[in-house]
Amino acid sequence: MVEHSCTKRLGQLWEEYHHDALGVSFSGQPTPLMRVVAVEKSITAKNRVHPYEEVKYFINNANYIALTKCACRVSVANCDKPKEVCLIFGEIAEFLVERGFARQISKEEGMKVLDQAEEAGLVHTSNNSADRANLICNCCPCCCTVLRGRTQLKQPHAFEPSRFEAHVNREECTGCAICVDERCPMKAIEIKDDIAVVNVAECIGCGLCVTGCPTGAIELVERKQLPSIPTTIKEMATIVLQEKGRLDAFLKVM
Repeated sequence: MVEHSCTKRLGQLWEEYHHDALGVSFSGQPTPLMRVVAVEKSITAKNRVHPYEEVKYFINNANYIALTKCACRVSVANCDKPKEVCLIFGEIAEFLVERGFARQISKEEGMKVLDQAEEAGLVHTSNNSADRANLICNCCPCCCTVLRGRTQLKQPHAFEPSRFEAHVNREECTGCAICVDERCPMKAIEIKDDIAVVNVAECIGCGLCVTGCPTGAIELVERKQLPSIPTTIKEMATIVLQEKGRLDAFLKVM
């Protein structure tokens, strides 16, 4: 009972922190800390250009992988989506495992986690740099700090979308509305005249509508204006600190 009460209180504090500071802190001015990575199955051969935009690349190139529960879903608990789906890589992963906050897993297990997340309709997000992935969060729009920065806090730069957007083939669409009701986390799709229509301004290019479409009527296409991704994590951090006016203070501490 005491443990349940403490968890509930921590959840309340997490929610207050999200609204007061954390959600805005994740958001960029305009460079965000996190970016969306499209579901692997939604990317066609012709779209495979950058390895850092493919989640399996992150796992195949990791020397150490850990799995932990999504802190957002544990704390906020607004849905029944899978919780143990957050992947951490490298030294940070080792640090968490050594302290009992995560468990080490194999690359094969990591691949299964990605499939589980996709089946559950969770959005892959990772750090917004092209050099390496520190983590893959699998986010829901009702609990997760990253997505809620845009859906609830209305921060336009809460995260960087992928370089893709969804496109509907009208001839193949049956108007079943699975993409609308079950797959799109941003409510960027609606049914008009029995056909799915994508609001590309709201589409984040996660690919969940593609893998959830029973007729294969939706595909990801490259955006006309591609997002700019910092080359390294260090470069991203420097840019973000400069934009937020905190670089000088950070350098003094360092």
